[in-house]
Amino acid sequence: MAATKEFSVEEKLISLVRLQKIDSKLDEIQVLKGELPMEVKDLEDEIEGLHARQTRVEEEINGITEFIEQRKAAIVEAQALIKKYEKQSENVKNSREFEAINKEIEMQQLEEKLCEKHIKDANIEIAEKAKQLEAAKKAVATKEANLSGKKGELEKIIAETEKEETHYNKEAAAARLQVEERLLLSYDRIRKNYRNGLSVVAVERDSCGGCFHAIPPQKQSEIKLRKKVMVCENCGRILVDAELNDGIEVK
Repeated sequence: MAATKEFSVEEKLISLVRLQKIDSKLDEIQVLKGELPMEVKDLEDEIEGLHARQTRVEEEINGITEFIEQRKAAIVEAQALIKKYEKQSENVKNSREFEAINKEIEMQQLEEKLCEKHIKDANIEIAEKAKQLEAAKKAVATKEANLSGKKGELEKIIAETEKEETHYNKEAAAARLQVEERLLLSYDRIRKNYRNGLSVVAVERDSCGGCFHAIPPQKQSEIKLRKKVMVCENCGRILVDAELNDGIEVK
């Protein structure tokens, strides 16, 4: 079994500084993209929601239209029954039969009026739904135009930075292999804690380059020796001396 290479503290610190500088380059690319990826995703979600609303309204209109057709059929049926009962009324033998037929005619007339009212109410509802549908379509058109613009901006930035981003991602992956797992976990945790993504900083003007907390002279001397990994007591960032930090360039 091949032995795992042991890195000196200085080598670990060099790897950490290199990784930090590469990640900072990647962060700069993300800043260039700004909020565009999130805005594109939000717009896509909104459009999907609007399409779902549009489909729902269309289904509701179809349901109401079907209901109107049913009511119209019921009117035709009621009118046919009225004619039938009116014809029967011409051949009644007594008042009792006449009253019974009259009652049936009245019921069908009532059914006809009720269907007409239902149709009127349904048409009003369809008109309201049509307005909602039109509003949804306009909203979709507006959002899609906005999305197209945002996507165009994002695609332009991606096209301009893709080669650079691919290069730095490869460099970052290689640099991470040079950092032991324990340090890498600490590095990643610290990066997540700060908006600027700085985990490794140089001591500048006797202060932490991340939070500007004063670093005692004795601790600065230990940092320059590069014999152990030192952290800022205030912010927890990994500290390196300015000479080491300035000596590492990422292209």
